[in-house]
Amino acid sequence: MQLSTHTDYALRLLIYLAIADGESPATVQDAAARYRVSAHHMAKVAQTLVQLGHVNSRRGRGGGLSLAQPADAIDVGALVRQTENLTLLECFGPNSTCPIDPACRLKGLLGRAQNAFLETLDGHTIADLVGNAAELRALLRPENDVLPNPE
Repeated sequence: MQLSTHTDYALRLLIYLAIADGESPATVQDAAARYRVSAHHMAKVAQTLVQLGHVNSRRGRGGGLSLAQPADAIDVGALVRQTENLTLLECFGPNSTCPIDPACRLKGLLGRAQNAFLETLDGHTIADLVGNAAELRALLRPENDVLPNPE
């Protein structure tokens, strides 16, 4: 299964916020620059995470982003379910037009594979992904930039 860029950036942003040192507010622009990704796309991801209740956003001077709950309360499997379209094939939706749908074994196989994928993610939290926070912070330092932010 391939995750969308939106989910990828959501996980990256949550990791970034979980390891933020707290000295200055975390911003979309800074997170995008550290990961060398589009700030525009990261802003859309941040908006989704705010709507889902995973991130707090404060506007204005001194504003920024922060986790809305502890990192150990944000389940990776649940986040993927919230941000992904998990309809693998047309037949997974309610309006299947496939003539073999009632007897198809492929649909069942793919469904079990998808469930196994999600079950592997279940029970793992953002805190699990940042157990090496010092190493992650070092890799995301501004002086490690070698490419410009693609904006």
